[in-house]
Amino acid sequence: MRKDKINVAVLVSGGGTNLQAIIDAEKSGIIHSAKIALVISNNPNAYAIQRAKDASIDTYVVSKKDYTSQEDYENAMIEIIKKYEIGLIVLAGFMVILGNNFIKKFENRIINVHPSLIPSFCGDGFFGLKVHEAALKKGVKVTGATVHYVTTDVDAGPIIAQKAVQVFDNDTPEILQQRVMKEAEHIILPNSIQNISEEMVKNV
Repeated sequence: MRKDKINVAVLVSGGGTNLQAIIDAEKSGIIHSAKIALVISNNPNAYAIQRAKDASIDTYVVSKKDYTSQEDYENAMIEIIKKYEIGLIVLAGFMVILGNNFIKKFENRIINVHPSLIPSFCGDGFFGLKVHEAALKKGVKVTGATVHYVTTDVDAGPIIAQKAVQVFDNDTPEILQQRVMKEAEHIILPNSIQNISEEMVKNV
C-alpha cells in the first residue's frame, strides 16, 4: 500500500522553537508529505514536550541517566521509533551525541539543524550559544544555519540546505541566536523535511 505521508520523529532537549516551526509548517501545509508522529526528549523539563502535547503529538521522555549504557539508552529510543514506523528522524536542538549503532540503524534518515554555515563553527563543543559566541569573536559579517544528514562524525554529514543571516556590530550572542533561528533555522528545517519526505513518498 502506498503511503501518502512519512512519519517523522523529532528529538528535542530544550524549548522546542524548531519543533514549533515544524508543527506550524505542518498545520499551514508547507509540510504536506510528512506527519510528526512522535517527539522524544532526553530532558523531562523541556518546554518542547508541552509544545508537542498542545499539538496532540505522542511524546516520550527517554533520559540517558536512566540507563547504564549508551547502547541501552539508544535501544530504548529505537524500540519506540520502530513502533511508530518512523521514516525520518529530526534532531531539533537535541543535546545528546548519538552513537554509531543508532546512526547506522537509521542511515540517511536522520537530519540535524546546526546554527552556523557549516563548515564554520561546528563539530565537538559547538552547540547553542557557544556557536554564536564564536562567530562574534571571529568577527564574521555573515552567519546562518545548516540542515545536514547525521553521520558518525559530528556535524560532518552531507549538507541538505543552508541559509545566510547578516551579523550586526551591536549583536550579542543571544540576539544573534534569535535572528538565526527566525531567519534561517525555522525556514530551512521545515522545507528540508518536506523535500526529503516528498522524495521518500515517491520511492515507497
